[in-house]
Amino acid sequence: MVHDLTLLQIDPTAAIAPNADLVPWSRLGASYEPGQLRHALEVDRTLFEYNALIRPTSDVGLYLAGAAEQPTWERARDWMRKNDGFRRDILELLGERGPLLSRDIPDTATEPWQSTGWSNARNVTKMLDCLIARGEVAISGRVGRQRTWDLPERVYPAGLVVPSVEEAARQKNERRLQSLGIARATGTEVPVEPWIVGLVGEPATVEGTTGEWRVDPAALEAPDFEPRTALLSPFDRLIHNRGRAEELFGFEYTLEMYKPAAQRRWGYFALPILHGDQLVGKLDATADRKASVLRVHAIHEDITFTNKTRKAVEGELASLAKWIGLATIELA
Repeated sequence: MVHDLTLLQIDPTAAIAPNADLVPWSRLGASYEPGQLRHALEVDRTLFEYNALIRPTSDVGLYLAGAAEQPTWERARDWMRKNDGFRRDILELLGERGPLLSRDIPDTATEPWQSTGWSNARNVTKMLDCLIARGEVAISGRVGRQRTWDLPERVYPAGLVVPSVEEAARQKNERRLQSLGIARATGTEVPVEPWIVGLVGEPATVEGTTGEWRVDPAALEAPDFEPRTALLSPFDRLIHNRGRAEELFGFEYTLEMYKPAAQRRWGYFALPILHGDQLVGKLDATADRKASVLRVHAIHEDITFTNKTRKAVEGELASLAKWIGLATIELA
């Protein structure tokens, strides 16, 4: 599943379940268990964590292309040069004792990192972030929400092939288009994971939209569509690009957990509802683990539900509650 999606986003919000588990549940069903993801990350090493995303290990080389030029920000590069002894201390310590939590790594920086944000004087965290971008350290696992760090040769596969920056960009565009099926060729740059795919795939037009789209050729030869109903994470690949979801499906959505409660239209962490080939609404629910109750505050219908749609959504709700381990569902 992660290979096909290319990524799973790590997000600490767990109004219902952590995103890295909620997406697999939506995609794979109740047979998915969170322990399977941890096993793939920390034991089998078929997945790896990088930049708050989980990706297939077969893609490691694509994300280490150009690593020697990181960080690209000159102020960070200058800070690393001035703290080269600190850098070498970390690598030596990980070689001897890794994997380690950041709090177990002494701060031997000779010049503190200065920032107006949260990273001010967080020298160990800043250096580790620079080193993972350079391919000199890797995330080997987690203890709770805390990352453990180690040398890359103990995390990444042996014989790793790292392509050129240009080839890596092409392959990432191809992989991204394969996961999305259809995407914009060009558009606004966004951090971490682009929404555009360049000129890979085949050109396409979408009625009611302007500008160029690209479509994955394999998607045009896909087998017959088998419809189902699913409650999606707000970070699911299908709807994470809100503009794309609205252009392609007419689906308006905003993640509202950062808004004051009085300004929310759909809820703190509303789950988009997929029914067949339509995005039909949003589910506002939270998991009350102490009371063992899945509290459903509202089901917002973008399209008036038929009895069949309503029963299908109720079935997914029951499946969700059982998967989380909650005894009952309480409707507002």
